[in-house]
Order: sequence, then structure tokens, then C-alpha cells
Amino acid sequence: MERFLWYPLEDLPFIALVLIIAFTIHEFAHAYSAYKFGDDTAYKEGRVTLNPVVHLDVLGTALLLIAGFGWAKPVPVNPSRFKNRKLMGVIVSAVGPLSNLVIAVVGMFILYLLDATGLLHAGAQGVYLALIHFFYYLISINLLLFIFNLIPLPPLDGYRIVSDLLPLRIRYKMEQHIHWGMIIFLLMVFIPPLRQLTLTPILGLSGDIFWSLVDTFNGIFGPMNWPEIAIDLEA
Repeated sequence: MERFLWYPLEDLPFIALVLIIAFTIHEFAHAYSAYKFGDDTAYKEGRVTLNPVVHLDVLGTALLLIAGFGWAKPVPVNPSRFKNRKLMGVIVSAVGPLSNLVIAVVGMFILYLLDATGLLHAGAQGVYLALIHFFYYLISINLLLFIFNLIPLPPLDGYRIVSDLLPLRIRYKMEQHIHWGMIIFLLMVFIPPLRQLTLTPILGLSGDIFWSLVDTFNGIFGPMNWPEIAIDLEA
């Protein structure tokens, strides 16, 4: 079973909690921003809420556990109700991935704060291990979702952002061939050699952002012992 899953089986409780937080806030950000810009489509479907039940997608969640990335239920948006269709459409699409980046930054901040105040090591060893596992996955999975959702292929947010930025005539042509984009996306996900050449390097950028955050917070709080934490994460 552990070989089948992308993450260690014993870490699934932490990952499940992180996914609930990440997917719920991501989709809420889409729904809330669309509602504030004048589109009540998501509001009428009960999506302007932090209730995770209405946001989680079974297939997308399962794929994240199996393949390392996934998605939640897409929020319905009617851009024709926006006063500025292009600008507001881009913002509504972008706030989802950006919310994941914010969660990762806040998670890193709290982890460093706990370490700096001594609270990270104040409890029993089991509490310490639970904290570092939770915050590690909170940061790394949200950075992964941030990068993944910005890929400009349907049905991801990156596609909608690019589509809204392009001239209308090009957007119409893209919509006519959207099924090919979906096929390309699925091929990249499910064909390992193609995935290694495409998705893997892109998603690897999340690691670069992770260590950039580490450098930033090391400068603010002082260095954390990441080699020791890495050993404890394997424990």
C-alpha cells in the first residue's frame, strides 16, 4: 500500500488535514472573489463557505495521494457578470493558487515562531514529531498546489488566467480546441516518461520556493536545524 501511495501511509492523517485546509481555502478564494465582483453563481450553489464538504473532489483528492498532486471541485464562475471581465476574471482565477502560496508562507512563519519561542520542543517527542510532520506537509503540499494550478492547461487555473489575458479571437480558438488541451494534460499526468519530461521539472520549482522561504525565515528568526528535522521526518 505504501508503494502505491505517493506519501507514507503513516502520514495520511497529516496529509488529509492539510488537503482539507488547502483545497477548502483555494476554492473559497475563487468563490468569494467572484461573488464580491458581482457573480453570485457560486454563492447560489453554496460554495462561498469554508465548509470542506462542498469543495473536496474524490478523484482529485485520491490522485494527490497517489500521484502527488490533485484538485478540488471547480467553482462555477460566470465572467459575463463582472464589470471588467478580463481583469476580474484573471483575479478570480489567480486567487486560488495565491491562497495556497499564502498558506505555505503562514505555515513556515508559524513553524519558525514555534521554534524561536521554544514551543516546538516544549512537549513530548510525539508532539514534536506531529508538529513537524504537519507543518512540513502544510508548506510543501501548498507550494506544490500553487505551482501545479498555474500550469496553463485546462482545467487548471493557469489556463483560465492565460485565456483571459489573450485577445478575444485567440481565446475563442483556444476554447474550440480545449479538448486537446485536456488530452495533453492527461497524457502528462499518466504517462511516466512524458511526466518526467514535463510535470516533474515544473513541480520541482516548489522545492526551490521552499528553500527560498527557508532562507528568508532563517534571516528573520535565525537558522533552524533542517538536517535534524529531515531525519525526524523519516523517523
